[in-house]
Amino acid sequence: MTRTTLILIAAAGSAALLLGAFGFQHLGALAPCKLCLWQRWPHAVAVALGALALLLAGTGQRVIALLGAVAAFTTAGIGLYHVGVEQSWWEGPNTCTSAPVGTLSTDQLLDQIMTAPLVRCDEIAWSFAGLSMAGWNMVIAFGLGLVWLAAARQRDA
Repeated sequence: MTRTTLILIAAAGSAALLLGAFGFQHLGALAPCKLCLWQRWPHAVAVALGALALLLAGTGQRVIALLGAVAAFTTAGIGLYHVGVEQSWWEGPNTCTSAPVGTLSTDQLLDQIMTAPLVRCDEIAWSFAGLSMAGWNMVIAFGLGLVWLAAARQRDA
């Protein structure tokens, strides 16, 4: 496969994941949490890099492919972090998860209730085959990162 083909496959994979996320949000009525939104940005960068790669050749495409790999591995890393928050392996951002009630004063508890996000990062809204959306993003984005790296390693035609 050519470098351009590999780049287009990787960029199309990110576009498909973004479309899926927007579909779950707008058609499935599953509002995204803060970490879900963070996972979307690197995919958007990867799609833009794929479009830019069409204008370049040779070394330019190799650099684009390396940047695409960084974007894909970044969203995979955010996905891993999100899975850890969902599984209570570690705490997530304070604005996205709940603090233990026993440690809060009445005023702090009221403040937490009033500023609580509509969607929490530590609750799994949807899963398939034992993986949440964050988990699927992690796995697929890691694979896309490998495709980007394969594109970077591809010899110029």
